[in-house]
Amino acid sequence: MAGRPDLIRRALAEALAAFALVFAGCGAIVANTVHAGALGGIGVSATFGLVIMAMIYATGHLSGAHINPAVTVAFTLTRHFPLRDAAAYVAAQIAGASAGALVLLAAWPTQPAHLGATLPSVGAGTALLYETILTAFLMFVIVAVATDTRAVGAAAALAIGGTVGLDALFGGPITGASMNPARSFGPALASGTWHDLWIYLVGPIAGAALGALLYQLVRGEHPRRTAPAETR
Repeated sequence: MAGRPDLIRRALAEALAAFALVFAGCGAIVANTVHAGALGGIGVSATFGLVIMAMIYATGHLSGAHINPAVTVAFTLTRHFPLRDAAAYVAAQIAGASAGALVLLAAWPTQPAHLGATLPSVGAGTALLYETILTAFLMFVIVAVATDTRAVGAAAALAIGGTVGLDALFGGPITGASMNPARSFGPALASGTWHDLWIYLVGPIAGAALGALLYQLVRGEHPRRTAPAETR
């Protein structure tokens, strides 16, 4: 029982970080639509990368800053995160992302850009492939900086936020570059845009597992960090 209050605090940190991700990132998509491309694709991509970087610095020492159910699942599958805590993290991430999207809905009841909902501009097969590979790139970097003592430590937020921004730059026009089931679920719930949501559930989870397994394959036998900063 002693561990339950700590888990609640960590889950709350995850919820707050996921809220910030959706409110800032999807808010940038809304602002870009309302103001006729004022931010542009580069600005929107930078917003997602920057909010992830900020939330890792703000909550990484509290919860590990997963901010993403796919990351939590992948860390659990590769035994970097306890199964008993995974459900609480995933629930908190989804709740936080949904709250962020609902606040956007309250601010923008006309739902510009479907409140940032992720919708593919290509066929389902291509979109699924992109989401899987984009998330694999991201998770490969996350596992490197979170679990390998040879990789960057203090600069982990820069590496991960930069990867999010990079993925968004070339993947955003194709799928919206979700890489995160919670980030897609929140705007889908708030806007009622459920079209092809399965792509953004299956692709990121499969991609995160793939990225984590690939890093384990190439890393060799080296010491792990004792307290992984598992992030988005």
